[in-house]
Amino acid sequence: MPSLSTYRSRVEPVDVAIIGAGINGLAVAREAAARGMSVALIDQDDIGARTSAISTRLVHGGLKYLERFELNLVFESIRERNILLKQAPHLVRPYPMLIPFAKGQSRPGWLLACGLMLHDVLSVGKKLPLNRVVFRKRIQRSWPGLAEAGLKWGGLFQDAQVSLTERLTVELAADAHQHGAVVLTHARVEALIQRDGRVTGLRYRDRVDKSLKEIDARVVVNAAGPWVDEILGMTGQHDRKMGPTKGSHAVVDPFPGAPHTCIFFESPADSRPMFILPWAGRYMIGTTDLPYDGSLDVIVMDADETKYLLDAVNDLIPQARLTPEDVLWSYSGVRPLPYVANLDDPSQVTRDHQILSHRGELDGLVTIIGGKLTTHRALGEQVTKLLARTLGMASAASPTRMAPLPGSPGSEPWAEFRSRFIRSSRLSQASASRLVDTYGTAASAIESITASQPELAEVLDEDSGAIGAEIVYAVREEGAHTLEDIVLRRTLIGINRDVGLSAAPVAAEILVSQGDWPREYADAQVHAYREAVRRFKPRALADDPTPK
Repeated sequence: MPSLSTYRSRVEPVDVAIIGAGINGLAVAREAAARGMSVALIDQDDIGARTSAISTRLVHGGLKYLERFELNLVFESIRERNILLKQAPHLVRPYPMLIPFAKGQSRPGWLLACGLMLHDVLSVGKKLPLNRVVFRKRIQRSWPGLAEAGLKWGGLFQDAQVSLTERLTVELAADAHQHGAVVLTHARVEALIQRDGRVTGLRYRDRVDKSLKEIDARVVVNAAGPWVDEILGMTGQHDRKMGPTKGSHAVVDPFPGAPHTCIFFESPADSRPMFILPWAGRYMIGTTDLPYDGSLDVIVMDADETKYLLDAVNDLIPQARLTPEDVLWSYSGVRPLPYVANLDDPSQVTRDHQILSHRGELDGLVTIIGGKLTTHRALGEQVTKLLARTLGMASAASPTRMAPLPGSPGSEPWAEFRSRFIRSSRLSQASASRLVDTYGTAASAIESITASQPELAEVLDEDSGAIGAEIVYAVREEGAHTLEDIVLRRTLIGINRDVGLSAAPVAAEILVSQGDWPREYADAQVHAYREAVRRFKPRALADDPTPK
């Protein structure tokens, strides 16, 4: 099987062409390919590069859907969380969160406690400990910052997190590819092809020779997320489908009173749910939820959002005293929610997804609206069932319910595999730990690169601990074509203190020395990376605000 990096100058006709390599498109591609359909997945950017890369990184059991009585979403979220904990233990891990029960909040403590107990009742086959109520002594012992602020009781909700969401998307793409899917990135769709009164394929711009090329498909899936309307606009006038809302997160260093677990609390400004999330040695604070009609190309957190987030933390933990100068960097994006006219409260828009099977001149086109990180696999299964009926294929059980992701050790318990890899590795314990925690079983392939080239075992970024072999592996095996692909989404160096700014030139130099990139391309990529990460407003670029 060719690697994800293999260039396709031409794509043969396929059963299904999917536009958008975000979590929705990836889920459909993985499910459809595993069912034996021929699949082409295409994106104007990289795998999981935009909406899927700006989530709160939770694999959430659907607790917040209880109060709206969306029990279908609760059950689906619990089931899919269980599947991910089992099939991707190297990426998805238990992540308990404290819910403060405080006076003045919109939901009284007794109601929240009942919600936690009800969630346990609904969690058939739960793979996590039971939720519980905690009182003053436990609060003082485990959350002293909150106890000092006067918190006397709360609920401990057992949830899960995928801290490296980008690695999840890469593994979904790899799994689809292993089942025969063609994955084309940095290839912008320019038009939908319509023949004989139906959609029969798409036309795209090739990333290498920049020519226009076509993919013939029996069905086209529009999984473009916030760009869904842009794709539909290629066919002429249509009713607006998307009403995206903006969400922003701030990343800060540990602060006075910082909790050791996630805190799931209410904003004092508008009572909407918020999080303080321990993440990668730092803290992520989020998220906002604002109507958005601006450009989808570059979305940044503004000063009002920064104040909203930090004020909420300072209200909950007064000793934190966070200021805008404490924000190392931030990230913003939009949720691909269905359009609702005259929207006052974005949080009231359903988070359930919609699958539209078009008719008339758009017969042969399926559009996905909404979708969530937690339930992506279920969405992929539902869309593929529709595709199977459309293509005249027999119904069958979903192969992805029981299939581990490529980096999973399979039947071997994750803790045992991790310990064995670190113990047997020729690398330092720190480097071996980093590799296995980032790449799962693929850590062995990266380590093998260092056997013949020991210089690639050297650490290139002290903050993350990344080594040179990771850079080579990203380009040769995992379809990375730009420094953004490498630093932000394959190696995850970009979640360090300076969003990978200091590591990017080093990574480019490694690829030049290895013969993977010519000097001119590498230099251009270093410049492009520096400009691209301005959307994160890194403090490291505070003295260099103007693009060159």
